Amino acid sequence: MILQVYHGSYTKIDAVDLTKGQANRDFGKGFYVTKFIKHAEAWAKVIGRKSGTEGFVTEFKFYERAFTDTTYKTLRFEDYNKEWLDFVVLNRDTSTQEQRHDYDIVEGPVADDKVQNKIEIYLKGKISKIDFLTELKYHEQTHQICFCTRKSLQMIEPVNDESNLNVRIIGEAILEKLMIERNLNEVEATDLFYSSSTFTQLADESTEFYKKTWQEIYELLKQEINNNSALLS
Repeated sequence: MILQVYHGSYTKIDAVDLTKGQANRDFGKGFYVTKFIKHAEAWAKVIGRKSGTEGFVTEFKFYERAFTDTTYKTLRFEDYNKEWLDFVVLNRDTSTQEQRHDYDIVEGPVADDKVQNKIEIYLKGKISKIDFLTELKYHEQTHQICFCTRKSLQMIEPVNDESNLNVRIIGEAILEKLMIERNLNEVEATDLFYSSSTFTQLADESTEFYKKTWQEIYELLKQEINNNSALLS
């Protein structure tokens, strides 16, 4: 499976340089991407403003087989949980800038400003771990993948400009259609589309699916969904 992911920065990223990563982030030092383009766009604006630019979102393909390939050491957090909290606290400990783990790739939720404030309160002993995690059940869904080693970069590559633009336009139209026709929220529509075989083919430049109209791709997606539903019934 191929997952379309995004990195927000002050400039376009032509090649990933892990030495530019900051220490003491959620999953340690590395190159971070998200499957939510709106979150990448928001971060690009923030970092761009600080650097005197408009910011830029670079789109990448992530080969999810990394999570089943035993040659890679990976860690995944499906949601905010106690293991995620312990791991983030470990990595955000500023007593050292050394990497606190030896994973190649880590995936999970983001400790954004609101969550970070709650973590500070938790570390001061003013809230229990149970209460902390209970409050996070209502937090907006977030997502990030951290590529921590040079080896991990074999599983990610930038999308070329033409297919990048077309896939984004097609994806936005399809997500809107899914939300309307199937009464889904943005997260549900995103998960349904990006986990489909139809999207995998769209993201594969060799198929040239990105040259099709969004309506053609949507019809293929509907057929896939209907076929999967028939198999499960």
